Amino acid sequence: PPERKLSASFFNMTESKGLFKRSRTVLREILELQDASAIFNTQVTVCGWMQTIRYQGQSMAFVELNDGSCSKNLQVILDKTYADEGVLEDAFTKGGTGVSVQIQGEIVESPKSGQLIELKAKTAKILGGVDAKSYPLPKKALTLEYLRTLPTWRIRTRTMRAVQNIRNTCAFATHSFFQGHGFKYVHTPILTGADCEGAGEMFSVTTLMHAQSKLSDIPTVDDKGEEIDFKKDFFGKSVSLTVSGQLNVETYAHAFADVYTFGPTFRAEHSNTSRHLAEFWMIEPEICFATLEDDMSLAEDYVKYCVNAVLTKCAGDVQILTDFYQRQYTTAKKQGKLPKDAQPPARLLDSLQLLVGKAYKRLSYTEGVELLEKEIKEYRAIVITPEEKKAMKAKDYKKKSKGKHVFENPVFWGCDLASEHEKYLTDKIFNGPVILYNYPKDIKAFYMKMNDDNKTVQAMDMLVPGIGELIGGSAREDDYDKLIKRCAELKMETEPLQWYLDLRKFGSVPHAGFGLGFERLVMLTTGMSNIKDVIPFPRSYGLCEF
Repeated sequence: PPERKLSASFFNMTESKGLFKRSRTVLREILELQDASAIFNTQVTVCGWMQTIRYQGQSMAFVELNDGSCSKNLQVILDKTYADEGVLEDAFTKGGTGVSVQIQGEIVESPKSGQLIELKAKTAKILGGVDAKSYPLPKKALTLEYLRTLPTWRIRTRTMRAVQNIRNTCAFATHSFFQGHGFKYVHTPILTGADCEGAGEMFSVTTLMHAQSKLSDIPTVDDKGEEIDFKKDFFGKSVSLTVSGQLNVETYAHAFADVYTFGPTFRAEHSNTSRHLAEFWMIEPEICFATLEDDMSLAEDYVKYCVNAVLTKCAGDVQILTDFYQRQYTTAKKQGKLPKDAQPPARLLDSLQLLVGKAYKRLSYTEGVELLEKEIKEYRAIVITPEEKKAMKAKDYKKKSKGKHVFENPVFWGCDLASEHEKYLTDKIFNGPVILYNYPKDIKAFYMKMNDDNKTVQAMDMLVPGIGELIGGSAREDDYDKLIKRCAELKMETEPLQWYLDLRKFGSVPHAGFGLGFERLVMLTTGMSNIKDVIPFPRSYGLCEF
């Protein structure tokens, strides 16, 4: 074939629209035009899936068509008196929700209120039919709980398309933000021989056993058979799926200065709550020649950038989700499934604008704990543990908790703040995001830089309304001797981490970074309350389908 010559603009992302031409018109290009009149009387070919079809007599039908390119649907008029005889017959007899079609026709001004244009079909070709009786998505309001049982089908609903479109926007915004600030994107390994967090909740990777293996097939270090001999495994050592790319990306930070990683991570927690996944995505930037203050500013600006991208690019999706939450509330209220004091859901748009409208409150961990203790001391909140509640009579619990916010976990300096404490700070006290910093060393990781008081480390957590912790980060300990001392305090084996420790021996610099669970960011920007609803194929304890 002849050589393809590319212009200088080939590598300019703003020019990329000219590189690939479809044989159809994408609905987004029709529905999101600033001046719809510019395409009146234009002949187009569109493809997509019927969302609904409504018949008017024997010769006319109205189709809502969507091709996944935007949240809006295009109304298509199937009028047998307008098209050639017989060409619309298949669309009339075989049309229905989920049916895929190719339609050629004319863009005309719509007389219907709320839409500017519609398509009058000249031809309609069924590409893929649907047996309505066996279609997995019935024509009724579907709950999120029900949709979780249909992970391969739920993306065909407006609600889940809106969620995943916002997820896509946040992913693109992540790369745009860091690339725009000169960060290098580093692909850190999924397989690791180190436990970054020291939590021990890691998935082992081995070739020593498979589904047909017997216990006698697994090599052990001695005849007692009490310990597996991983020296005979594929890598000659124990290897796991990573819980974080941070330690690896720090090596590249010491060459590029500003780097980030964005990839899948894994944690083997035996928990199946609305906040837990076994497989999730992490965004972990690392900045050299930087302080904790720089780290907090980077985190705040990044979150605001992503939220603003959703506000500017996903307005239709935000409205779809707002309407969905309102329907959920109304239905639950009618069915008597809500407590008497339940409030209507806040508009998602308002919640998102709150995240970009002002600077995030910053205060030390100590100040945060003192505020919570003050709330309890002044009887606006109370601690009643699950054990205490179980031992109380219902009327006693009601009397003791009346007019107060109930915490299930105690608050004291040195505690690892629970999600309920974090959300109280954001939702009740400050009505917006909060960044806590300078945490007790005993509840944070070994690599965090110690403060002069030798009790706290330069760690920071960003807390956001409705979720709690969104980001966790710190200034890293850049002094080799201090880091070795810290490892000794924690009785850590340093040999597997020597490669990481050695970064402090050769050209070490002050550096900092943070980790953000991407699914929590998507929860924040979509308003979803269950983390399993914001990832395409959730994997959690007891759940790994497809």
